[in-house]
Amino acid sequence: MENQLVDTLSCHPAEVDELQNHGVNAADITKLKQAGICTVRCVQMMTRKSLCRIKGFSEAKVDKLKEAAAKLSTASFITGLEYCVQRRKVMAISTGSKQLDELIGGGIQTMAITEAFGEFRTGKTQIGHTLCVTAQLPISMGGGNGKAAFIDTEGTFRHERIKAIADRFGVDAEAALENILVARAYNSEHQMDLITEVAARFAEEKGIFRLLVMMSPSCHD
Repeated sequence: MENQLVDTLSCHPAEVDELQNHGVNAADITKLKQAGICTVRCVQMMTRKSLCRIKGFSEAKVDKLKEAAAKLSTASFITGLEYCVQRRKVMAISTGSKQLDELIGGGIQTMAITEAFGEFRTGKTQIGHTLCVTAQLPISMGGGNGKAAFIDTEGTFRHERIKAIADRFGVDAEAALENILVARAYNSEHQMDLITEVAARFAEEKGIFRLLVMMSPSCHD
C-alpha cells in the first residue's frame, strides 16, 4: 500500500459561495461548481491556465478569483506547530484487520490518498468493501463516524458483501448500504465526471463523508 498526504491544512475548507462576499458574482460561482471546483482551496490549487479554460473566464476574471481566494484561505507558510495541530484532525479508518492496520500505521488515513495494489484475488476489492462499512463505525471502534462513496469501474461492488461485513461489525445492513454512494464508471472520461460530481457532494455535505473508494482508477477509455 502507498499513502500520499493531501490538503490537510483545513478539515472543512471554505465553499466557493463565500467568494461572493469578495466581489465574485453568483454566475461565476455557478460556473466554478459546474467545473467541479466547490471550495476556495480548489480555486487556489487550480492553475490560472486551467481556470481560463472555463467558458466565460478571462485572465482578468481569473486574477480576481485568485485574489478573492487568497483573502479567504491562506496557501502560504505556517509554523510546524500549526501544521501539527492540523494533522490532529486526521483519522485512521480500520481495514478490518488488526495486523494490516498495524502495518500501515493504524488504518487508512482520512485527508490522504492511499493506493492498494496487488495481483488478482489478493483482497483489494474486499478491503474496499470493508472500508465502506468501517468508515461508518464510531471513532472508538476504529471508524470515521461518517459516510462513504464507491466509484466502481469493473462492476465489482456487491451489496451482499456489504451486508456480510455489516453483520460482522454489528451494523444494520440496510443502514450501512444507505450510507454508501455507489456509481458505475464506464470509461476514464465518465470516471472523471463522477469524481467531479462526488467532490461537489462532499462539499455540500460538509464533514459527513470520510472515504472515497475508487476501484481501478485507470479504467479503459
